[in-house]
Amino acid sequence: MLDWIAFPVAIILGFLAGLGVGGGSLLMLWLTMVVGMEYPQARIINLMFFLPSAIIATLFHRKQGSVKIKKILPAVLFGCIAAAAASYIGKQINIDFVKKLFGGLLLFTGARELFYKPKDNP
Repeated sequence: MLDWIAFPVAIILGFLAGLGVGGGSLLMLWLTMVVGMEYPQARIINLMFFLPSAIIATLFHRKQGSVKIKKILPAVLFGCIAAAAASYIGKQINIDFVKKLFGGLLLFTGARELFYKPKDNP
């Protein structure tokens, strides 16, 4: 039943990911809540979904001049180190606790976006 809707959902989520809206977070919700996929499998698919989207978005932003490679290399390096450390720590934590943390993060981020008011520049 979900086969016919998977392609449009992937297109929409890819578009949102390219805009930086959080297509990966929405994909996790889709895979776990709608499709019924187990969380570890959904994480792997989310990573495979994110990497091409991130590479393409970075190339477009670099072409526009908004990404300076020398400035982002430290962030990439330390981000990879932090991701490896978090992955190791995540294996030691109960999966239900991780799900609750992730859900709380999504709720916090959504509420922040709903009530965000930009500061006036003098």
